Amino acid sequence: MLGRRFVCAVAAAATFAFSGVAHAETVLKVSLHSDLKIVDPIWTTALITAHHGNMIYDTLFALDDKLQVKPQMVDKWDVSPDKLTWTFTLRDGLEWHDGKPVTGEDCVASIKRWAAKDSMGQKLMSVVSALSSPDAKTIKMVLKEPYGLVLDSLGKASANIPFMMPKRVAETDPNTQITDYTGSGPFIFKKDEWKPGEKAVYVRNTRYKPRNEPPSGLAGGKVAKVDRVEWITIPDQQTQVNALMNGEIDLVEIVPPDLLPLLQKDKNIKTLVTNKAGRQYAMRFNVLYKPFDNAKIRTAVLYALDQKAFLEANVGNPDYYTLCKSLYPCGSPLATTKGWDDKLSGNTAKARELLKEAGYDGTPIVLLHQTDIAGHSNLATVAKPQLEAAGFKVDLQAMDWQTLVARRNKKDPPDKGGWSAFFTSWGSPDVMNPVSAAYINASCDKATFGWPCDAEIEKLRDAFAKETDPARQKAIAEQVAVREIDYPTYVPLGQFTTPTAIRSNITGLLQVPELALWNVEKK
Repeated sequence: MLGRRFVCAVAAAATFAFSGVAHAETVLKVSLHSDLKIVDPIWTTALITAHHGNMIYDTLFALDDKLQVKPQMVDKWDVSPDKLTWTFTLRDGLEWHDGKPVTGEDCVASIKRWAAKDSMGQKLMSVVSALSSPDAKTIKMVLKEPYGLVLDSLGKASANIPFMMPKRVAETDPNTQITDYTGSGPFIFKKDEWKPGEKAVYVRNTRYKPRNEPPSGLAGGKVAKVDRVEWITIPDQQTQVNALMNGEIDLVEIVPPDLLPLLQKDKNIKTLVTNKAGRQYAMRFNVLYKPFDNAKIRTAVLYALDQKAFLEANVGNPDYYTLCKSLYPCGSPLATTKGWDDKLSGNTAKARELLKEAGYDGTPIVLLHQTDIAGHSNLATVAKPQLEAAGFKVDLQAMDWQTLVARRNKKDPPDKGGWSAFFTSWGSPDVMNPVSAAYINASCDKATFGWPCDAEIEKLRDAFAKETDPARQKAIAEQVAVREIDYPTYVPLGQFTTPTAIRSNITGLLQVPELALWNVEKK
């Protein structure tokens, strides 16, 4: 009896916090949309890597729940009367995970590495004449001319996100993946416990000093309320749901609508949409090689594809999708369908006509097909018969998403390990305008994978970035949309939102364009 009482007393002391006694470690187990294999959020735009970045890094600015830019690592800033000199002061108490202070030099190096890869970053740096750190807490940016998107660029919420890294890490070539994962964010990445294909582990950063504000979107106070977060890789969606219902995991990031009724019957499960802004499906072209080096052949694809078929096959429930023939999200200030009303409706005859005019010679489209991402695994399989009906030859190559992420960076010919096209999605905040939308970037080798090259689009993007009048901005954005018909860089395939499911003892999940696991409590 005494031994039993002793064991119970020890267990109680380990479980409950009182009188300074340490509490039991709180572990949050989640299953996300993909395995984590690439952990450099500047090297890739993969959403899972952006999620990873949000766990361990911080940003100078961030979007709140109303998608307004707010300071995050920055305490205060000012702009000179001529709008050419921006001075940012870092807030007190910022430290890297190794205990060293965050400095302005770290941030300058981080901005430069991010800007080498990101669409908005490239445009920003094109008007920057000097970027320096006059002292340890200051960042000074001098512009060649006034620029209206400085804060929007530094506070962008979707990949590539301008995460701050130590200078020694940020000086890594942007085209080479980093190997040092030191950040300054609310969680620390446990590299020694990372097993691609199984799990990734993060622990609470006890040195982190959050802003003294309530959390709002990706802004405000980032308070880690659990001690440990485990990302458990479960490729099969039904298995994810079963694990959630059995209490083996606490959260499933993306639940297919057809499995929602099962979860909604379980009183121990809650479902919600955390990303109210939603996402946009996209087909990305590789313009370096046949057949998509020919712009008219790409225009034929705009006619061949039927947007509704993609949404029905990958989302299914109209409560969670929106037909939208706009490059910019429908309902947003710049939304326009000018020139697009007769596209994306499966006009096979028109597509065949354009292919004949373009002299299509039967070169196969090497179409990369991701098989393991909820809500995306039927994109390529829907496209294949539509493209074939229009007269294309299609070589459908199946692979997991992380393999696709690595392959899409290759510039090899499609028949030698390269590619012609693939499908993905972007967060709506990232395609709000022609500068932020990475797939509209047509700056040749500086553009992201696909490498479109069009001086007219770039001229319009420059004009948009420098314009401050909303009416004029809208007119320029419309010109970009019209130009995309004659020089398509990608195909917008509609908008959708994704339901997330959590155990009922989980609270504090934030409404964000990405995934935020600070503020989450497990009771």
